[in-house]
Amino acid sequence: MRRIPGVTLKDGTGVPALGLGTWRMGEARATRAAEVRALVHGIELGLALVDTAEMYGDGGAEEVVGDAIAGRRDRVFVVSKVLPQNAGRRATITACERSLARLRTDRLDLYLLHWRGGIPLVETVEAFERLVRDGKIRRWGVSNFDVGDLHDLARTGRHASCVANQILYHLAQRGPEAGVLRGMAHDQIVAMAYSPFDQGRLLESKPLAAIARDAGTTAPTLAIAWLLTRPEVIAVPKAARIGHVDAIRAAIDFDLDPRVLEKLDAAFPPPQRPTPLAML
Repeated sequence: MRRIPGVTLKDGTGVPALGLGTWRMGEARATRAAEVRALVHGIELGLALVDTAEMYGDGGAEEVVGDAIAGRRDRVFVVSKVLPQNAGRRATITACERSLARLRTDRLDLYLLHWRGGIPLVETVEAFERLVRDGKIRRWGVSNFDVGDLHDLARTGRHASCVANQILYHLAQRGPEAGVLRGMAHDQIVAMAYSPFDQGRLLESKPLAAIARDAGTTAPTLAIAWLLTRPEVIAVPKAARIGHVDAIRAAIDFDLDPRVLEKLDAAFPPPQRPTPLAML
């Protein structure tokens, strides 16, 4: 079993290029134990970056993550997100403290603004910087920010500390390659690719299934293996069951042949012109 490849943030911190997402987790007590087991299994396999948010399950996903990281907190890079309506100088602080309580930890490794809202960016950034000074978060970033949003962030004069932008990016949604990813690379902002299976729709693709079959693997493994070829991208697929985790982890051990990459480019062509960032 190969070691999980890494991505280096602009502050020099190394993080796994493949982690685990938790969207739609924590919504039902009946599935909670299985979700915790899946996350623990992934962490044990080296998928030691876990992405969550206060929005997911109205905080329920953060509680699931809290159960999963109990006793292993120092081995896990924990990411959470603040809703735009909770952004601002004071509200962000309060929202972060609620997230920390649900996660049962004293700090977040990365805290993101979930998407752009009506509150001035400078206020949220000031709150992020205070949280860093207070030791409640180690670093901060954004999510669902397109080119114009990043330009507005730059106008605050504090964008240099932004280490990541979490975006919708997968085989069937390659628009960022001709748009926001270029500016992010210039500013050393790492991309976090959420929903890399497009909420399961990508896995229903007949071309993807055929290419995966010919390559001797599965559609989920191939979709993740492709993302891992992208420079400075962290994939955070949801895995609510142990079987899902194993299929995701298998992408690390899969050798992506150049001929397979050519087939994927033919089936899922890269963009020819800048495309507005999509969002789920």
